[in-house]
Parts: sequence; structure tokens; C-alpha cells
Amino acid sequence: MSSLNILSGGAAQGLVGSLSPAFKAQTGFDITGEFGAVGAMADKLRKGVPADIVILTAAIVAKLAGEKLVVASSISDVGLVQTALAVRAGDHQVMVEDAAGLRDCLLAADAIFVPDMVASTAGTHVAKVLAQLGIADEVAARLRIFPNGATAMREMATSDARRPIGCTQSTEILGTRGVILSGALPPGCELATMYTAGIATKASHAPQAQALIGLLIGAGQQEQRERAGFIGGAP
Repeated sequence: MSSLNILSGGAAQGLVGSLSPAFKAQTGFDITGEFGAVGAMADKLRKGVPADIVILTAAIVAKLAGEKLVVASSISDVGLVQTALAVRAGDHQVMVEDAAGLRDCLLAADAIFVPDMVASTAGTHVAKVLAQLGIADEVAARLRIFPNGATAMREMATSDARRPIGCTQSTEILGTRGVILSGALPPGCELATMYTAGIATKASHAPQAQALIGLLIGAGQQEQRERAGFIGGAP
């Protein structure tokens, strides 16, 4: 059976999954590949891992196009994804209005679940925010770091911590059972990242990759994009 190979940030996993049935009906192809930290996915493409399409941050996709690994003319914005806070289902929701409130929230948590703080978009931002708030050393022992946000959220959902908090991209929170989106990061600490799709220059199935891009950005999928946690992007 024919498959489209994808290398994507974890932020797009839920959206791609929701579009898979329509994609198969249109093309006859399944979707296979990997979802993970954007830096790790970009490095896989650089190392020659077969891929027809990438869905990564706009900055990384532009860089890959400059390296002639992605077809520049194929690049299309999918939408913005906010970095947000998460709690376990059933736990008290956390609402923070400013940096001081976020600082108090993080200091009150006995476990902080985050994605890779070097290779992932949200993880690197969390590291920056902890330093900005002046609590990086104080909470270091409470950090629970996982390869990507989806894994971090799954682990938090089954954690026996008393007051866990999660911080990753909203799409990964919304796509994980057992956790609840508790709000975006406050002004001064916020991050909204544009994700874009592009066809790999060595794609074996470029027409099908273009078909998936059409679904990802199509006006008919606006509601699905929003439900998955994407804002803005294609009209």
C-alpha cells in the first residue's frame, strides 16, 4: 500500500491525523513518518531520512529551503500555535495573567512536564522563560523533560505528582487524553509559532504531498485547524 512519508513537529500530529481519512479518500495514500521535536525532525531530513513533506516551524522550513532540502515554492503557512499551560484532567485549572502569576504557578508545582529543552520549539521557550523569571535553578529538580510535548503530556496525565503542571504547545495538549489546556502563557512570556508545510526536494510522491498541503491549508478545514489548536494561517 502506498504511503506519504512525513517529518513533522509534534504540533501538527493531531491535525494531520484528523485529515488522514480525507487524504486517503482523495489520493489512496496512507500517511506514515515521524512527529517530534522540530530540530530533531529537521536533522533527520538533513541525514537523508526519506520524506515527501515536512511540517515544521516557518524559520526551520525556510532554512531547509535555503539548504535545498525543501522546495521553496511549495512552502505554505498552516497556522500559529501557542505555547500554553496544561493540567491533568480533574485537577484545578491554572489561570495566570502576568509574569508574576506564572512565576508563582511554576514555583507551586512539584513537577513541571516539558518537551526537549534544546530541540523543541516549546522546550527552548520554557528554558528562556524560566531564566527570565529568575527561577531556572530553583525548579531544575522538578523538571520532567521528554523528547516531545505529546510524550510529556501523556506522562503528566498518569503522573502521581501532587501538583503537576505542563508547558508545551497547545496542539499537543489538546491532542492528549487526560490533560486539559489551562491557558496560554501571559504577556511578556507568550510564544505563538507559525508552522509551515513544504515538499521535500527528494520527495517520491510530490503530487500527493501537494494534495496534503491543500488539505492542511484549505478553507474547508478551518474548523479542524482551530479544533486542533492552530490559529490564523490560511484563510
